[in-house]
Amino acid sequence: MVIRVSPIPSIPLPAAHALLKLGRDLALARRKRGISTADMAERLLVSRDTLWRLERGDPSVAMGTLATAVFVLQLHERLGNLAAPASDALALSLDETRLPKRIRRSRS
Repeated sequence: MVIRVSPIPSIPLPAAHALLKLGRDLALARRKRGISTADMAERLLVSRDTLWRLERGDPSVAMGTLATAVFVLQLHERLGNLAAPASDALALSLDETRLPKRIRRSRS
């Protein structure tokens, strides 16, 4: 099976590859649970075309659609921990008490 991704300049290549893998993993999880594309699309309140785009890793699919799909597949705990400090080596090395509440753009 050949998966084609239209180039989107704002998406770095490693991110595009991660989305492709995520889409394939979501499709596999759906199939393992015996959920048809029609039923999954209905649960997500989207068209089958949108579901297919999600499963192909299309970066233009709404984050809410992704989050709902993860919930339907009972994987939402993983999504909530995606950027958790314990899983982020850089965040672990920073002192959280000294982090600013806001980061403002410098005026040049």
